[in-house]
Amino acid sequence: MVIRYNRQRPSFFNFIFLFVIWILLTGSYSLGNVLLAVVLSIAIPAVVGGFQREGLRVRKHRKAFQYFLIMLSDIVLSNFVVAKQVLGKTSALKPGFIAIPLDMKEALPITLFASTISLTPGTVSTELSADRKTLYVHALHIEDEQELIASIKKRYEARLKEIFEC
Repeated sequence: MVIRYNRQRPSFFNFIFLFVIWILLTGSYSLGNVLLAVVLSIAIPAVVGGFQREGLRVRKHRKAFQYFLIMLSDIVLSNFVVAKQVLGKTSALKPGFIAIPLDMKEALPITLFASTISLTPGTVSTELSADRKTLYVHALHIEDEQELIASIKKRYEARLKEIFEC
């Protein structure tokens, strides 16, 4: 499903995002700066909108925010787990590669999925198969390969499918 981007009007999410970023970067809450933030938050998407390809967009912003929080907590918790594994008995580690079959076809969700895996300590996305049906991942420690694949798919891929409705 292709969702058309309206070049003349930015999405509410883009407007708020650009507005907040501008205010945070400048650190000024003066009337002139707030008006400039409003103008830029409308103008920037209108100007760059022509450079963007049509494609998937976030359809469920609340779910995307929840995904971000889950990913952030997983990154923090995984740091402690990896530190414990590396500082402990390294001979007990069972590193290896796993092949995760993908249920997504679109480039953006697959990219976010692979990036999430790589951002989480202990796992790194290494390759996407030519047919884009399998993502190969290296894990620092694999107890049960099928359980690891199922947990990654449930925790990240299922949520991305819901966010993008793909």
